[in-house]
Amino acid sequence: MKPIYRQLQQQAVGIAARYPLPDFYSDFSGQVRCSRGFFGQDPVVADLWAFVAENIENDFGHGLIHVREVALDAGALVLIEAPQICRDAKSRDHRLRLAQAAGLLHDICRKEKNHAAAGAACARRVLVDYPFSGPDIDAICLAIANHEAFGENQRGGSFTAQLLSDCLYDADKFRWGPENFTRTVWKMLAYRDVPVDRFLTHYPQGMAFLKKIRNTFRTNTGRQYGPQFIDLGIAIGDELYEVLCAWSKE
Repeated sequence: MKPIYRQLQQQAVGIAARYPLPDFYSDFSGQVRCSRGFFGQDPVVADLWAFVAENIENDFGHGLIHVREVALDAGALVLIEAPQICRDAKSRDHRLRLAQAAGLLHDICRKEKNHAAAGAACARRVLVDYPFSGPDIDAICLAIANHEAFGENQRGGSFTAQLLSDCLYDADKFRWGPENFTRTVWKMLAYRDVPVDRFLTHYPQGMAFLKKIRNTFRTNTGRQYGPQFIDLGIAIGDELYEVLCAWSKE
């Protein structure tokens, strides 16, 4: 990574530290804890996590940290959105397992041209070696195919499939908040070796794209809490842009 980008990332982290965490994590702290606890204890998720750690490309801003956070928030969203089907431990664990499997595998083909479709096809090949039923695999793959912003959103054939798809999408788009400026963008710049002047030129366009994400959340919870993630990201990004413009004039 270019030294200037390391400096800017450090400044972005400092800026982000002045902002609060999104309300999602406090308002649904119980579901967030449940999802995190399950992630650390379920053997199927642990095996998938190990597979992803060995096979995902971890240098493009959508690597291990990203997919783990998506898996955790997707699990929490499932618990929030469908408490009626998560009342007993067996049903709850099954839904969490589906959500976290989708989260872990959704960017397994991130560098491919149509990464959502490619990721769904790859996930289907991977999941046959895990204890998921045919409908479970179909639901996970549909969610992965549907997770790209402004891409085609195929409707699920069941409540479970549609729920999983919407929760994965929203959990992934939560990452376009503060994390976009504290981690993701710098990995992508380093991978592409983007010159600083080009980054500055395209910065407003990137911010405009970010603002469009704000209105795309799909679950009730996502529509209520997702815009705050994006607004926090925009606020951090606006401050960082001032820093970047000042640096360019020196």
